[in-house]
Amino acid sequence: MIELVPVLAILAILTRELLWLTACGIFLSSLDDIAVDLLWLGGFAFRRERPLPPLPPEPGRFALIVPAWDESAVIGAMVGRLCQTIQNPRLRIFVGVYPNDPATLAAVQAVGDDRVQAVITSRAGPTTKADCLNHLWRGVLAHEARTGQRFKAVVLHDAEDVVDPASLDLYDRCIPALAMVQVPVLPIQDPETRWVSGHYCDEFAQAHAKDMMVRGLLGAPVPSAGVGTAIERDVLARLAGPGNAPFDAASLTEDYEMGTRVHRLGLKGRMVRAHVGGRLVATRAYFPATIDTAVRQKSRWLTGIALSGWDRLGWDGGLATRWMLARDRKGLFTAAIAMLGYAVAVLVLLQLALRAWVSARAGVPLPPLIVDAHSILPGFLMLNAVLLGWRLVMRAGFTGAAYGWREGLFAMPRAVLANAINFLAAIKAVTRYRQALGSGAPPEWGKTEHRFPDAGVETANG
Repeated sequence: MIELVPVLAILAILTRELLWLTACGIFLSSLDDIAVDLLWLGGFAFRRERPLPPLPPEPGRFALIVPAWDESAVIGAMVGRLCQTIQNPRLRIFVGVYPNDPATLAAVQAVGDDRVQAVITSRAGPTTKADCLNHLWRGVLAHEARTGQRFKAVVLHDAEDVVDPASLDLYDRCIPALAMVQVPVLPIQDPETRWVSGHYCDEFAQAHAKDMMVRGLLGAPVPSAGVGTAIERDVLARLAGPGNAPFDAASLTEDYEMGTRVHRLGLKGRMVRAHVGGRLVATRAYFPATIDTAVRQKSRWLTGIALSGWDRLGWDGGLATRWMLARDRKGLFTAAIAMLGYAVAVLVLLQLALRAWVSARAGVPLPPLIVDAHSILPGFLMLNAVLLGWRLVMRAGFTGAAYGWREGLFAMPRAVLANAINFLAAIKAVTRYRQALGSGAPPEWGKTEHRFPDAGVETANG
């Protein structure tokens, strides 16, 4: 038993050093998050919702575009519901389908609404989502040339989205004062997978009620979520250039980059939160419900935003813009720090078990568990605990505001699962990025399996 005493001493030193490393990382990340919290508290927490601009005398025409590869299971229900809930004759729906995907084409054609048009791509699928979006843009231009009627804005959605009926009026009110309007995204609660799908509820509730609002307050770019985004038609034409390709097919996150590109034109994009009839105007959808699908989706986001986005967008812009870019790209860092923190916790538990075993059998003096009492580490850890508690309370508060107090309480333990998913996604993202650099191959459409909610499924009120 006595020979384990040196092992305990080594474990104590290792625990102390890892604790310092983890504590410093958590402290820096916490300061960043709390700075955003304080800006939100000062700018939005106690402010009443601003009245929306009036509707223009002449309602605008909108082109809603939906890229669809292998979406026959959901696209018919999605477009059918959209046509039923939005009767506006000034809405035209364009669905991008591939020539080797006849099932999706048949589902679109079966909707039977004159406002729905399938745009068949020139190449077999899958290509990339951006490539499909570019075909849709050219389909919008062809429709304008054929009818002689121009659209006011182009609205982006995915095949699994529940489009808010009030969103078109909201876009009509805000454009052209804003070049890009983003409405919040609220994941639909899935009671059968409350933990995995629920962590998306927690993250989007906080990001789209707080983080995106602070970006607007600071004048930093507001990224498009890829859904629930309306972009002024002429702005999209400027971004398209002579090749009529406003979306970069070499990007994994062309939607995220759109906000930065609009900002670099000197134009404004904003997250607009508005309630109609007591309900938040938002895009609602099911998100991945298993760890594997969540990791695959988030790894694509991390690759596009934190890795290739660094290469593509650089660090241009003012202080606020660079701060937000750093926040977008710190996901790899925070995922690693979170997992390191859990490893330290396991190391401490291992020490406690070994110490109890040795003490009960040998009765010899044991080295300190972590560090002597005169170190500042215990105080630093206590400060971090307070900051972590603050962040968990904020997370719970935003989830509770969107989904009710019970889900708000679930948000706190779900943060552990979220950290694990983000860590696995970070590993996969780094691997994916390294392989892409080595092969030079274009990015693939890393889509996930989609579901569309049945009629009557309860969604978040917001």
